[in-house]
Amino acid sequence: MASEVTVPTTTNMNLPTLSSASIESYLQAVSNIPVLEQDDEQQLARRLRDEGDIQAAQKLILSNLRFVVHVARGYSGYGLPLADLVQEGNIGLMKAVKRFDPDVGVRLISFAVHWIRAEIHEYILRNWRIVKVATTKAQRKLFFNLRSSKKRLGWMNHAEVETVAGDLGVKPETVLQMERRLSGGDQSFNALPTSDEESAYAPEDYLSSGEGDDPANDIENDNWQSYQHDNLGRAMTSLDDRSRDILESRWLREEGKIGLQELGDKYGVSAERIRQLEVAAIKKLRGAMAA
Repeated sequence: MASEVTVPTTTNMNLPTLSSASIESYLQAVSNIPVLEQDDEQQLARRLRDEGDIQAAQKLILSNLRFVVHVARGYSGYGLPLADLVQEGNIGLMKAVKRFDPDVGVRLISFAVHWIRAEIHEYILRNWRIVKVATTKAQRKLFFNLRSSKKRLGWMNHAEVETVAGDLGVKPETVLQMERRLSGGDQSFNALPTSDEESAYAPEDYLSSGEGDDPANDIENDNWQSYQHDNLGRAMTSLDDRSRDILESRWLREEGKIGLQELGDKYGVSAERIRQLEVAAIKKLRGAMAA
């Protein structure tokens, strides 16, 4: 039988230093840590589970720190420091690593994202207001979904309350109570939470996911889109001023693209010449992005 697994904490493992003053350097540091291939991740997880290998746990944690940052950014609208949100998410990641079963056949981040979000949720609920605004499971669900469910500013009418209650599976009076709490301010202090952090909640109480959804794929797609956007910006700088202006006028204007003839008049050439320059610029742009 494998021995009890002990996962390292932020004080005894070589994590990048994180504070509000050094958040940018921290983000740069974690982005330089390579992501593990699935086979390597499975091997490390088995070493941790079967042998209690702390070095394996450290590698699993470090390789997924960038995903914690990605999840934490999604909660920036609550007015809490990103450094604190990331730190709480790292705690969730460590708890997930301790419980991860490699034989289930999923990537670690797909399992860990629930624990990461749960820790961030709990931190927000403790610190968003001095007085706790959500203490039951239904109230916590409303806290993180009510604002996005409202279709307009102002108080909800009866039909909107019924719709939100039906969508979130709670009672209408619970919706009204949470709306009043979110609209009010702090008036008195409340005691700190006393429940044990391991049993106070379960990740599935907060989060739901459609069939086939994979958080690892979502994060990978977001990172890829961000990379492609940056790559396009760099490739555009390789074009001459006229070619860049033609592409921007034809494809990147929010108010609609400019016609070939109008651009031809601008540069004193024919519409056909503008089309040729456009084709050549696109070909050069593709080559720069591929490189």
